[in-house]
Parts: sequence; structure tokens; C-alpha cells
Amino acid sequence: MGHRILSMKKSRLILHASLCAFVFLTSSISRATSEDKKVLLRDITTIAGVRDNPLVGYSIVVGLNGTGDRRQTLFTTQTLANIMQRMGVQIPANQVRVNNVAAVFVTASLPPFSRPGMSLDVTVSSIGDAKSLEGGVLLLTPLHGPDGQVYAEAQGALTLGGYSAGGSGNSKMVNHPTVGRVPSGGTVERDTAVDLSHMTTVSVMLRDPDFTAAKDISAVINQQFKKDISTVIDSRQINVQVSNSGTSSVPDLISQIQNLSINFHPPAKVVVNERTGTIVMGGDVKLSPVSVLHGTLTVQVATKFAVSQPEPFSKTGQTVVVPDQNVEAHESSAKAIHLNDGASVEELINGLQTMGATARDIVAILQAIKAAGGLQAELEVL
Repeated sequence: MGHRILSMKKSRLILHASLCAFVFLTSSISRATSEDKKVLLRDITTIAGVRDNPLVGYSIVVGLNGTGDRRQTLFTTQTLANIMQRMGVQIPANQVRVNNVAAVFVTASLPPFSRPGMSLDVTVSSIGDAKSLEGGVLLLTPLHGPDGQVYAEAQGALTLGGYSAGGSGNSKMVNHPTVGRVPSGGTVERDTAVDLSHMTTVSVMLRDPDFTAAKDISAVINQQFKKDISTVIDSRQINVQVSNSGTSSVPDLISQIQNLSINFHPPAKVVVNERTGTIVMGGDVKLSPVSVLHGTLTVQVATKFAVSQPEPFSKTGQTVVVPDQNVEAHESSAKAIHLNDGASVEELINGLQTMGATARDIVAILQAIKAAGGLQAELEVL
């Protein structure tokens, strides 16, 4: 017996899937309180030039228990043949058949002020048709930067957060067995530290551009050093003159700047993920006067199959399956909520929950409210 449940809002027919859990993050703090919230500059800013750099390399993982790349993965056998040749062993690449080897890309992030000998965590990802990297060992891999230079090397045993077991007919997979990590498996080989002693200007960069925050940062820096040493360049960048600060070193200046605090004004924003039904709304989101009507029409089609058989010892007729369909329609009355000018997020949530709206219903309602001009916030749909 098959069942189909169709839900139609007004004139549109939409297939109902299982509802995903949704999350509302709201704040009961009023706008006046949020304006007095102090945040450290280190939490909302970075220093220009002080950042991580991506590294990537190519190698193979060995020691797999028959879960490696198959023979048709040509680059794996070619890589193995090249490695064996450097070891003094000549083998024809087109005749190699080893299922205990997998070709992988190795990625890592080179932190700022890295010195030779520092350890890095590396991520190993299969690029062939290997089933699992469980139990494998990464061979020595040079890690290149965007400029093509080698900045680190990686090698070591992999750790996986999942596994794959069983055959093609009956198998079980947990998490992702074709991606693993080598904790502290990378070693920095090139000095990438930035010489701060020659810097004449320190650029403080806001993580999220905001003219008000940039102005406040410049003002609090000038107040701290009792002179005008900072200048607002745009909504993201604030330049600080090192020579006029009177500090002994650039690290000391950066430390003092990062430990200053300002009044932070978070932007009003609503983030919606339609795929998962997740909705995140800040507490400062305000609504204009708006009315919301919501109602559903549910049509349920149930099909029962009956078996019709011929009479005993009958030489004519045959057994057939006869479908018996039963159609039921249920329409609920439209529910309404009315929000006054300046209504908060909590009032909207309480009203939508009272209406019995699901996560995906609320996504559509929020988009409609924004289109009608009733949502005084940025609506971002992921």
C-alpha cells in the first residue's frame, strides 16, 4: 500500500518531506543594552599581512588493506613506479596492480610567523577510487605554496573519523573514510616570518566592514596614546603610525591596540538555510506593522491493493491485483498574527509557533515579510 501526502498552500501544490529541526537564536537583550556591549578589538579585527597561507601537495598512502585505488587509476601506478625508481627498483607502470596504495592530495595551513621545525596538522584526501584510507601511512610529501615554493613536508600515519566495512551487497559506512588527518605530521622547512621592525604603519582590518566601528576604533586608539596616530581609510581599514605611538616595538603597539575595547553595534540580520530549515535571527531585528495569514490544504491519497482470484478448478481467468484508491482532503482554517510597529523577534517567533508553522513555512513567511517591507534587517539565504 502506497501513501502520498500532498500539501497545497493557496493554489500551489508542494510535496511534504520529513521536517528538519530548526533553530532560532534570539536575544532577550534590548537595543539599549546591546549598544553598551564592549568588545575587544582582537575579536573583531585582524592585522594586515598577519594571516595563514594554504599549502598543497601530492603523494600516495600505502599500507591499506585492499581498499586502495584499482588498476584503472593510472596516475596511482605511475606515481608508485616513479617512487620505486628513486629507490633503485625498476617496475613497468602498466603492469602494476597494487590495491594497498591510494593517490592523495595533502593540504595544510601555514600559520603566520612560522619558523623551520614547527609542526603542522595536515589533511589527506583521496583523489582516486579508493574505498578507505583506514590504516594507511602517508609517504613523504613536499607541500607547496601558491608561488610554487616548498614550505613544508608531511609524512605519517593517518587518523580517520570513520570506517567502511562489508562488500558491495552488504556494507556499512560511518562518516567519511576517504579523508584523514596526520596530527603534527607536517614540518615547516622555510622561514615565512614577517619582519615587523621595518613597519612604519600598522593596518588594523575589521572582519566585517562598518564605518561606525572603524571610526570608534580610530577614536579609542587616539585616546589610548593621547595623540592622533590613527586614520580611518575606509569601512574596513584603520592605519596606525608606528613612529608617533611612542611604543618600544611594533608587537607592543599591536598588543596594546588589540586589548582596547569599543561599543559594538551588531547589524540587524536574519540568516536562513532553506536546505536544512535553519533560521538564525539577531535580537536587534525589528519589524514594521505586518499581518500574516497562514493556512494549509492537505490531500491524502491511500491506495490499497486487493487480489482477485478465479474460482477453484476454473480453467479460465487468472489472478490479478486490483487497486483500491481512497482520497481524503483536509483543509485547515487560515491562522493570522498581527505585529505592531517595532515588534521584536520574540513576538514574531511566538506568533509563528502559535500558528503551527514549520521551519520551511517560516522561511517562506520571512521572505514574504521582507518583500513587503516589513522586515527591517538584511535577509541572507544560504
